Amino acid sequence: MGLEEETGGSAKDVPPTEQELSAEFDTTLQKYLRGEGADLEALKDKKLKGQLTVREKLYGNSAKAAAKFEKWLMPSEGGYLEAEGIEKTWRIKQDQITREVDILSSRNQYDIVLKDLGPYTLDFTPSGRYMATAGRKGHVAIVDMKSMELIREMQVKETVRDIVFLHNETFFAVAQKKYPYIYNRDGIELHCLKDVTTGEMIGNFRTGLGRTETMQVNPFNGVIAVGHSGGTVSMWKPTSAAPLVKMLCHHGPISALAFHPNGQLMATCGREKKIKIWDLRKFEVVQTIPGHHAKTLDFSQKGLLAAGTGSYAQVLGDFSGSQNYSRYMGHSIAKGYQIGKVSFRPYEDVLVMGHSMGWSSILIPGSGEPNFDTWVANPFETSKQRREKEIHTLLDKLPPETIMLDPSKIGTVRPYKKREKPTKEEMEAEKEAAVEAVKDIALKKKTKGRNKTSKRVMKRKVLIDKAKKPFIEKEMQEAGKLAGKRKLGEETELPASLKRFVRKKAAV
Repeated sequence: MGLEEETGGSAKDVPPTEQELSAEFDTTLQKYLRGEGADLEALKDKKLKGQLTVREKLYGNSAKAAAKFEKWLMPSEGGYLEAEGIEKTWRIKQDQITREVDILSSRNQYDIVLKDLGPYTLDFTPSGRYMATAGRKGHVAIVDMKSMELIREMQVKETVRDIVFLHNETFFAVAQKKYPYIYNRDGIELHCLKDVTTGEMIGNFRTGLGRTETMQVNPFNGVIAVGHSGGTVSMWKPTSAAPLVKMLCHHGPISALAFHPNGQLMATCGREKKIKIWDLRKFEVVQTIPGHHAKTLDFSQKGLLAAGTGSYAQVLGDFSGSQNYSRYMGHSIAKGYQIGKVSFRPYEDVLVMGHSMGWSSILIPGSGEPNFDTWVANPFETSKQRREKEIHTLLDKLPPETIMLDPSKIGTVRPYKKREKPTKEEMEAEKEAAVEAVKDIALKKKTKGRNKTSKRVMKRKVLIDKAKKPFIEKEMQEAGKLAGKRKLGEETELPASLKRFVRKKAAV
């Protein structure tokens, strides 16, 4: 009470003490530490103890630097839509949100109607600055989302099925009627992928698992996931003729799939109207959400999941951190508009939907990352910064052979394990076990005249000799190695025809 009289305000206006700031810093520091440190006191090896001491000090300094950067260089905080009392967040409409947000955010809510050129699909650059959109009737456009200006618009005069940016906004690929084409930012055709003039084909495989309707790339490891008509999801890398993983996810065709930005979760939807969340570390389903026949799925940077079904888009959120998704927001577009693609815009709380009559943008609070890293993606980069980043990206690019399920193994060395030589008794035991296994094999019964006892004994003997053969060859190889070794200084007996060339020793 006395504090309020002196300051003229409440106790909440008092700045935090050093103790509170220290506790807040310690909480942030624990987030960046790699678990508990090694127990150095229990080590007897002084050399190992010294090496681990230096390593633990390095980890501690790195965690402190990361905690300081988060406090001073990442001041923005993401916030979700919160309801009061018996209110539900998924009942809140877009016009109610628009009345409460600032002018810049309200500009991100719009509808573009192009009736004669849809349905539309779209894609964003990693920074969220540019959007590429394409209509089924051949309309292609590149839009600057910061200034809302149209950069390039063209008509390819062919059916367009999909569009995607390449490494940045300077190049994009369009899946047209028969072949995919690559264009630059000015709309100039660079390649038609029926005849690539530069580069080479990395892989061309037949899955043998049925028709494919959806394909996505895991951003964590670069592995390609393909959904098939039999309910199977297969994962591929460019240099492997066989799939790395085959998962039976649904009892019907896969209609959509998406990867979480951390690469550990995958969402799939089947024709049986179920969305399943999969943990890719164990390849197990962690949640099944019934009642959804989504044609398209997409994860936001903060882990929200958007699903497009007919003319309704629903957003699910995991707010407890236990991989348990629940209903967060929903939006219904005009009746009769069919959603073909949903995509979250990076670093913005925006969800864009491509539908049969154009595309629409709505606000989804908490979906985008509030703090961007300029080394990863910079929405405000200049042309000079873009060129420098492009050079660094090309220098850091890894070959396709390095794509694997666990990219943390890249750069590591498999520990060498010295194989102990088996003793003679162990080799004999292995040989006897192999012979006994052959004796237990049941021979196929032949026709009359070919099933005599003598022939059966002869076949059994051939099988036993075949089982003994690798062990005998190994014994002979070891014997040859011993015979080939000669001690230093040991004299070799020469044939009589060569003895006259031997230098005689000087007489003592």
